[in-house]
Amino acid sequence: MDPKRLSYSLSESHLSTSLFRISPLRGFLLPLLLAVIFLFGNVSLQADTSSFERSIGGFSDDTLHLERISFVPRSDGMGYVIRFHQSARLDSFSLIQPASDLIQLEFFHSNIDTLGIQFPTYNEDVQEVRLYKLENSYGVDIYLGQQLQVISNAYPDMKSKDILVALTYSATREVELFTQQFLARNWYLSLNLDNSLEIIAPTSPSQANLDQEYEQVKGKLRFDTVIIDPGHGGDDPGNIGYRNIEEKSVVLSISKKLGSYIEEYLPDVKVIYTRETDRYVDLEERGSIANRAEGDLFISIHADGWTSSSVYGSSVFFLGLHRSDAAFEVMKRENSVFTAHSEELFNLTEEDLLIYELAHSGYIATSERIAYMIEDQFRTRANRKSRGVKQAGFVVLYQASMPAVLIETGFLSNPAEQRFLTSDYGQSIIASAIFRAIRDYKIEYEKNQN
Repeated sequence: MDPKRLSYSLSESHLSTSLFRISPLRGFLLPLLLAVIFLFGNVSLQADTSSFERSIGGFSDDTLHLERISFVPRSDGMGYVIRFHQSARLDSFSLIQPASDLIQLEFFHSNIDTLGIQFPTYNEDVQEVRLYKLENSYGVDIYLGQQLQVISNAYPDMKSKDILVALTYSATREVELFTQQFLARNWYLSLNLDNSLEIIAPTSPSQANLDQEYEQVKGKLRFDTVIIDPGHGGDDPGNIGYRNIEEKSVVLSISKKLGSYIEEYLPDVKVIYTRETDRYVDLEERGSIANRAEGDLFISIHADGWTSSSVYGSSVFFLGLHRSDAAFEVMKRENSVFTAHSEELFNLTEEDLLIYELAHSGYIATSERIAYMIEDQFRTRANRKSRGVKQAGFVVLYQASMPAVLIETGFLSNPAEQRFLTSDYGQSIIASAIFRAIRDYKIEYEKNQN
């Protein structure tokens, strides 16, 4: 027999013929074998169908799960390695290091899931990792200790699907030269917060109802004067932020934007500034300006600072006994400005504040209400991290005989937040959020008076 004839393919016809010739059990084996062939053929067909369905994107799970972040000292003792543990490889990524203490990455993938991500236990060198959900990617900020001098690099791990960030110890001058080529990314500018700049329509109730109610109360007891107090000025720069940005300039720009919104959209409200240029105004005089103008609301605008560049977020204060250490620290910084009466003004005692609370309980209750309205606008519409509404003994609020709040718009010591607060877009976001709170309070106030 020709051996080649034994190498033919195993077709159903050949198989059935052979079985009938060689087995007395052919009546039983044939149906069984055909069933097996059909079963495996069906499985193969289903596998091919499933593969096709995945290829057209309808039935696949293409989500990249960012499971945890870890870091360890390098085995060569020359720095750290930060690992982003992932379930799949990224489409692409980028890294910049705009400052010695800030590394920024952007992860690109069609669908990144960070739900349940585990963050590492930080130390004085690697202080925080923060994520920002953008429209088509994720932004990552890595905050390092200011004492750590490293140059960063990112690359995919060849043995897994993870991304590794290598931090290499370097001389201070080398780090300075390396970081100067980068400009910090402001992830806020990538969030496309279209409604965060809307300043005309209140959020609730409906605009039609509010317009009708507003017309009914026009001409009645009015809310018609707002005092805007840009903090610091002149010889008092306020907080010195990242790369020597001065608080006094930032808050003056925000204050001017707020005033222009009020003048344009609430033309029956008069705007009074405690300063319109770079000049110093005594804390007592700021309150006197407000009192002489018979203001209905006093708003003092500031920008915070801290020893750590990782701290960020906004706070709103109203006058009272400081209820926390954080509020006390902010109060000390804002009260201890250059003035001929600094000792007298700084030493507001608890007795002073208790007497004020008793004499001006109505103002304090209203101030608290407005503070929460501003905080709500920051948090829900402007996408700002809220550090809360707090009480503290600010001299500038103490001098104003009217509802009064002090706003810390953010931290100039945080590189990313400083970029936000110094940008025209960021200042517009802050000013529009404050404006919306003022507008909503004005409508609420005049409705109640009616």
